[in-house]
Amino acid sequence: MSKATDGSERAVNGLLSIAQLLEEPRLARLYTFVLQEGEVTVEDITASLDLPRTTAYSDTGTLVDLGVLTRDDDQKTHTYSAVPITLTATLDGDEYTITPTLIAAFGRSPHDQDLDLLIEKYGLGKLGAALTYAIPYTNGNVSERVAARELDLQYAFGVAVLQALRDVVHEMESIDPYFENIQDAREQSPSMED
Repeated sequence: MSKATDGSERAVNGLLSIAQLLEEPRLARLYTFVLQEGEVTVEDITASLDLPRTTAYSDTGTLVDLGVLTRDDDQKTHTYSAVPITLTATLDGDEYTITPTLIAAFGRSPHDQDLDLLIEKYGLGKLGAALTYAIPYTNGNVSERVAARELDLQYAFGVAVLQALRDVVHEMESIDPYFENIQDAREQSPSMED
């Protein structure tokens, strides 16, 4: 196989892997957990994520098949580690990068009613947009009022979403090797004045 074909195949497979992570919150949560821990066993997964053992085996197998986890078969007890992933899309000249931080936010949604409602009501794209405001909000560079207004969310709901995402930002900032590639809404919008 030529290198050009191999590169195209890897790119498409990577795209499909990220798409599957962003369709199944349980897989996103598991991927994020492994990325945070560095190296885990199925026992670590079942204890920390409260998953049945069969589900943990099935989900780790799925993530290995997707190419986002690797399994070390050299030991009696298999260990898993995460492959940091990123996807940059350019649409009409605007660029957006999906990193493990968005995957972490999505994986958290079933356990956070505000994130869950945001996705249910507005879709995954709004979660991505909210994350671009959560970073300057977390760093004190934009007020919650401005961020909620720019996201076109009711104020109280916008604040709740930003606070939930603040926890994700704090958690992932040192873990996500591509964190700096996440778009900061403050760099895009000239109307972000208090």
